[in-house]
Amino acid sequence: MGAELPRVSVFEADEMVQIQIVKKKLEDVGIACSVSNKYLNNLLSTPTATALKLEVNIHDEQKAFEIIDHYLAEKEN
Repeated sequence: MGAELPRVSVFEADEMVQIQIVKKKLEDVGIACSVSNKYLNNLLSTPTATALKLEVNIHDEQKAFEIIDHYLAEKEN
């Protein structure tokens, strides 16, 4: 087996509902993603917000940004 590819953060939000919407859009086009929570991963710090991050494989980063940009543009209209 090869080494696991690095994952990169492509979207952040304070509300899980926003993360879930974007996660579904990415998964619908075949991009595997996972959610990380900075607060849960770093309990020794004192966060000012519970920032949730959506992470994808580094090879999917560009495509993920295109999909997220399209979603955000639609949301503004």
